[in-house]
Amino acid sequence: MPDKTVHMSAAPFEIFLSTSPGLEELLLQEVKEAGFNNPKATAGGITISGDWEDVWRANLSLRGASKVLARIGEFRAFHLAQLDKRARKFPWEDTLTSGSKVKVEVSTNKKSKIYHAGAAEERIERAISEGFGAEIVDSKQDADIVIKTRIDRNNVILSVNTSGQGLHKRGYKQAMGKAPMRETMAALCLRGCGFKGDEPVLDPMCGSGTFLIEAAETSAGLLPGRSRSFAFEKLATYDAERVDKLKAEKPRLDVKHHFYGSDRNVKVIEFANENAARAGVTQHCTFSPMPLTALERPDGPPGLVIVNPPYGARVGKKKDLFALYNSFGQIMQEKFQGWRVGMITSDTNLAQATNLPWLPTDAPINHGGLRVKLFKTRVLK
Repeated sequence: MPDKTVHMSAAPFEIFLSTSPGLEELLLQEVKEAGFNNPKATAGGITISGDWEDVWRANLSLRGASKVLARIGEFRAFHLAQLDKRARKFPWEDTLTSGSKVKVEVSTNKKSKIYHAGAAEERIERAISEGFGAEIVDSKQDADIVIKTRIDRNNVILSVNTSGQGLHKRGYKQAMGKAPMRETMAALCLRGCGFKGDEPVLDPMCGSGTFLIEAAETSAGLLPGRSRSFAFEKLATYDAERVDKLKAEKPRLDVKHHFYGSDRNVKVIEFANENAARAGVTQHCTFSPMPLTALERPDGPPGLVIVNPPYGARVGKKKDLFALYNSFGQIMQEKFQGWRVGMITSDTNLAQATNLPWLPTDAPINHGGLRVKLFKTRVLK
């Protein structure tokens, strides 16, 4: 059988933008608004078609994507010897740089004759190290580059993780409380509540400030990836000048609204202030140590209240939680007419204890091993 290796460095190629299952449709909205080509929702993310500049832009600018994987090629292989031969012929030099620390991760399925993922990893890693000269690292070590390999119906599909660390690591959150929410999920939940950067946001259980810092950054037009490094900087396709140009293209916007956070835990309020300072949005955020019962409606126009309260599987006792949720609902109805409310919780009974007029919920979202839902209201009357 002739070797039909397809290498995809020439544009356009497939780019996969991953997210937590349940958030695909919200990420699809963001990707469409950002003008990427041919976006399609699939399980666990969005596929687009583009070139390396699209890869860089996705990493720098998308708030909801967890990682950006670039398809670099594929070939057929029906047994390990054939996999070894074709992996050695693959033009790794078009993507990898010599001296990089590389890790290969393989997934396979029953529809492929190669079913042993560990043996396949070993063959591809040996091909890269012996044929190209890259250093292979084991699963316990940090790699510069991770090659994701999917063997499906005897097709060996090669992609590179261009993000490195997950994109929720913006670079500002160095201090956090219990059960923190990832920035990527916070951004998509804000979007799910209709937030577009043009209204105030309040979080009365703000923890280390994730929701509010995301909202302030969105309003200011700040790129989420502006302060971090990426795996694509270690690839042969990297063009530092073009990436710097992409960073410079997004102008900073005039923020017309304020963002309010409070929490009964004094320590996490310190964390929130430190994180906001690192993100460069201190002037737009106010974080106050106070219990929920002391919450007051801020002066100015109405906006969005969004909260990620404790839920039974995570923190606290169930009986106390029902009282907390009920108290939250009362305060919203008494003091926040004209505002909308968004809440993330894993327990529908807790959400109902608020007595708020929740809209029908969408699919559950995978969050830290739990399945949670985004509850939201229309404007409270």
